[in-house]
Amino acid sequence: MIGSDQPSLPDQPALPDQPELPELADLVDGAWTPSDAPLGFDLEDPATGAVRRPAAGTPPDRIEAAVAAASAVHEAGSWAALPAPARADVLDGVAEAVEGVAAEICALESVTTGVPIRQTTPLGVILGGAFRLAAAQLRQGPQSQEFHREDGRIVHAERLPWGPAACVVPWNAPAPMAAHKVANALAAGCPTILKPSEYAPHGSQRLAAVIGAALAAAYAPAGVFQLVHGGAEAGAALVGDPRIRAVSFTGGLAAGRAVATACAYDIKPVQLELGGNNPLVVLPDADVADVARAAVDLLSTLNGQWCRALGRLIVPADRHDEIVGAIADRLADLVAGAPLDPATDLGPLVHSRHLARVVAARDDLLAHGGTAVTGTTLPVNGPLAGGNFLAPTLVTGVAATHTEDEIFGPVAAVHPYATVDEAVALANGTPYGLEAYVLGADEEAALAVARRIRAGEVKVNGSSVLSLHLFSPRPAFGLSGYGEEGTAETLRFFTNPRVVGVEGGFALHSRL
Repeated sequence: MIGSDQPSLPDQPALPDQPELPELADLVDGAWTPSDAPLGFDLEDPATGAVRRPAAGTPPDRIEAAVAAASAVHEAGSWAALPAPARADVLDGVAEAVEGVAAEICALESVTTGVPIRQTTPLGVILGGAFRLAAAQLRQGPQSQEFHREDGRIVHAERLPWGPAACVVPWNAPAPMAAHKVANALAAGCPTILKPSEYAPHGSQRLAAVIGAALAAAYAPAGVFQLVHGGAEAGAALVGDPRIRAVSFTGGLAAGRAVATACAYDIKPVQLELGGNNPLVVLPDADVADVARAAVDLLSTLNGQWCRALGRLIVPADRHDEIVGAIADRLADLVAGAPLDPATDLGPLVHSRHLARVVAARDDLLAHGGTAVTGTTLPVNGPLAGGNFLAPTLVTGVAATHTEDEIFGPVAAVHPYATVDEAVALANGTPYGLEAYVLGADEEAALAVARRIRAGEVKVNGSSVLSLHLFSPRPAFGLSGYGEEGTAETLRFFTNPRVVGVEGGFALHSRL
């Protein structure tokens, strides 16, 4: 069943109390100014479809002023020159301030992205935790290294900040991603400009207000952290400015290509995380209940709008119907509802524009001979009737040549296989390579299959949103991006080493 064929729920109760959305404003060189450049579309309540306000961004002159302020801070050197332990103290102060409003930010993230509060709340640990982790790394001294030569002299390698940094985050978990990028850029010594997605800016707005206030209380320079808003034009103006010396971007492939092109012109480092079309390989001995749980997790986490969501479900041909049926049964148990309701498992997609794109991608698969399998009951009566809800859907019977692209929604293709070699080929049969999952009762056999899959991270017998280890990198292959992210890797990204030492020798061909 698809679309309007979903059974309806009874009339829904009133929505939970909504948090007051902060006014959108730019923080430029220590001053707040309302964001007033129209973007040509309306922000919505994802749960009801109601228009909230016209989307707005930062006008070009204020983006220019933000870059100029960041550049001035870098040239003055005051933030970068602050000793690492002192900078760590400042970041711990930011962490404490952010932790005090984490619950509020999580609620804002839910009502503006549609992600259930049961999911935004655990992700909220990242908000303050990112600053604490960055501070801890500074205290451990990763910014410098000594090499001892045979002649007794010491060669010093010191990691220095690249300079003004741009951190651009998407709409599916904007505030946690903003905290991770900003914390590490500041820890590295980079004056930092944050630009959240124009579709869900409010959680990042609140986060930025707290970061800015905490830095001001620590007497950090006004231009060391700034916030701008806007869409593609604002992003292009920011990352394309030659004074911006490092860019960390998470988002879609088309925007990522544009960012990479701009950074290539100025020969500046760029960190790109561009999503994936992630396979779940089910081995013949996998437990069907485990398969159903993992597949539904991967279809419904962040309402299916996350870079590591399920794209291809790869199953033994002789277990295809059993597995698809078990997943449909588990999908039927999902509770679709208001994002702030603690009982909600599945919320709405972020915006009607995105809903239309995901539905079009699903329908394209159906036009190529696919059959949709769903089970989740959607709220089609009451205050949620106009919301951007979409039932998680498996599409069976489509050739793999039609399922190579990322959908970025709760839709995945099912592909049967006859041999494990065929399963691995299906898993590697897309231009992406971000995440992969393998399920099997024989753990060693599952690990052997995992090591054949071309992806930055391959999880065996799990489907968590978390990385395998707090300090393991988050790399990517192919169109999924480049430049590792991670607890340590992101801090390192914002720096470049300078090596200094006394050589005490000369070229052999020099004259005496």
